[in-house]
This record gives sequence, structure tokens and C-alpha cells, in this order.
Amino acid sequence: MAISRAKKEELVQQYIEKFKNSEAVIITDYRGLTVVDLQQLRTKVREVEGSFSVVKNTLIQRALTEVGLPVPEEMLVGPLGVGFCGQNIPGVAKVITDFAKANELLTVKGGLMGSRIIDDAAVTSLAKLPPLETVRAQLLGLINAPASQLVGVVSGGIRQLVNVVHAYSEKSAEALADAA
Repeated sequence: MAISRAKKEELVQQYIEKFKNSEAVIITDYRGLTVVDLQQLRTKVREVEGSFSVVKNTLIQRALTEVGLPVPEEMLVGPLGVGFCGQNIPGVAKVITDFAKANELLTVKGGLMGSRIIDDAAVTSLAKLPPLETVRAQLLGLINAPASQLVGVVSGGIRQLVNVVHAYSEKSAEALADAA
């Protein structure tokens, strides 16, 4: 079924918008997947704030060129599905690679990260990174650690001073009791 020129231009504009809003793009070959399988994948990718689209090769090449990104021509062969990653690159990469492991019909070809072409091994490495929330929590813990240690040191010194004063007061109370 042929697509009209107007529809093609509309698709290119949609791809351009998705590229502008994506930190990374994961390119896959979905040959043999059913519509139900693709819908499950789309749902899982959407849950991690990404999107997955079946794309036309020539239109995606045109969109990449218009956005100024490199065109990984060796990856743009055959039926293509593209995972667009918003802020959560590791999350989308993990969902897609896990789906590819569970369903052998989906093959990860590689992708783009920023303006750099990455291979399938790099996508797998991205999938192994912790989620963004975990990284933020770890960073916050690193920032808070010196402050909490400082509080511990300061309160420790005060606590020792209070203990010494308390010991002297008990000793002088005992001395007065012995004298009486």
C-alpha cells in the first residue's frame, strides 16, 4: 500500500520531533513479530517514558539528515523498529534488550546516542546501567554524606563535653555525700 506524499512528509516531521526530544535512539529489526508482540513492547517502553515506533527506512534517513544526526546506513536495512529514549536511556534500553532476549524475533542493531552511532553491545551496556532514580539517589547520598559526618563529629564533641561535665557533677555530688 503506497503512502501519499503528504503522509510521508507528516511522518518525517513526526520523526524529526521524536529525534529532537530523545537523548538516544535504539534501532531494532522486528521481522516476524506479531502486532500483539509489538503492542506489548510499545506498552513496556511507554512505562519507562520512551516510545517505540515501526518506521519507514527512507523516511527515517530523511529525518536524521534534516535533524543533522549521522545516518547509520548499515543499520537502516530491513523492517525497522525504533525506540526513542527520553530522559531514561537505560530504562528504555533495558526494556528493549530484555524483550529481545525473551523474543528471539526482535534483534537490536544499535542506535544513536547524542550524535554518536552506537552498536548493539553499547545498547546492552546501557541496559545494565542503574535507572535514573537510583543514580539520583546515589548522588544525593554522596552529597549528604559529608554533611552528616560533620554533624556526627560536632555532636560527638559536644556529647563528650556533656559526659565530662556530668561525670564531674556526679563526682562532686559523691564527695559532698561522703563529707556529710
